[in-house]
Amino acid sequence: MSHEDGAAPDTTAFAIGTFTSEAGAFPGFVVDGQVRDIREVLPEIRTTGDLFAEWESNLDALQAVVADPDERARLGGVPVEGVGVLPPVQPIGPILAAGANYREHILQMSVVHKLGRSDATDEELWAEAAAENDERRRSGDPYIWTGIPSAVSGAFDDVQLPDVGDDIDWEVELGVVIGRTAHRVAAEDAYDVVAGYTIVNDITSRTLVPRTDMALIGTDWFRAKNQPTFFPTGPYLVPARFVPDPTALRIQLRLNGEIKQDATTDDLLFDIPSLIAYASSIAILRPGDLLITGSPPGNGSHWKRFLRDGDVMEASITGLGAQRNVVRGPSGTVPPWQASRVSAVS
Repeated sequence: MSHEDGAAPDTTAFAIGTFTSEAGAFPGFVVDGQVRDIREVLPEIRTTGDLFAEWESNLDALQAVVADPDERARLGGVPVEGVGVLPPVQPIGPILAAGANYREHILQMSVVHKLGRSDATDEELWAEAAAENDERRRSGDPYIWTGIPSAVSGAFDDVQLPDVGDDIDWEVELGVVIGRTAHRVAAEDAYDVVAGYTIVNDITSRTLVPRTDMALIGTDWFRAKNQPTFFPTGPYLVPARFVPDPTALRIQLRLNGEIKQDATTDDLLFDIPSLIAYASSIAILRPGDLLITGSPPGNGSHWKRFLRDGDVMEASITGLGAQRNVVRGPSGTVPPWQASRVSAVS
């Protein structure tokens, strides 16, 4: 909702979220740090997910309130700091996650993980990966995998380190919320199905990614990325009408106050329309589905520093708000399945 390109900010802009008070969870809209209950304007809306049925007209109704000082005063409002903050879209839907989709990040990982000729220098690995990925952008497909709703947590929730899996890594990403049913959408029409944008931190257990016992499959994204709290999301859904250029957003992550990720969304290998066109060529996308667009460089794998008990992650994207998550150590109790196979899993 902020503009860094010199354009005047939209004074009727707002964000949408799901909040909790003593009365329970409620859908809200946020203006100048104040939360107001959407149900006071649109009584038929019980959750933020209900907004998608008439997305544009519902936004128009909320925007009319924001533009009217008397209406805003009538509704009152409470500071965001005075309520709990849940993932913004409720009920939570599936996650469609683009992997290896920031060019510089891909090149960093190619060097860190020695993805290439065994006798290649770091410079050669970088150059060869650059050529391969430029060709993939011209003629290949994005890589998309799926996340499950139970792994999603709030923007200010603790992140729980698992009892099985090590080298827990951060990956702050731009999240794209789908606003209408989409199947076989052309890239030039893709922005028509976007409801808005949010922040997602795609937490990963690096030691659980490889599947050395199944060489033909190779990787296991389910176990590496779908553990509880592994997708801090929000705090808000910012409608697309208030994000004039999603390719010009700055993504940052600080670990204990130190910048680890700092990039802009213009380095995507496959841009947002391409991701939507590809994903919808295979699956039917539904309102509320969350497409995360890939991580920029600066992950723990690059820094050779992974998450520890007590760490504090602070993530932000231009105009979309900020997250703050405290990392908590493993519980100390291994699940029964892994306990019976303890030698097979790191």
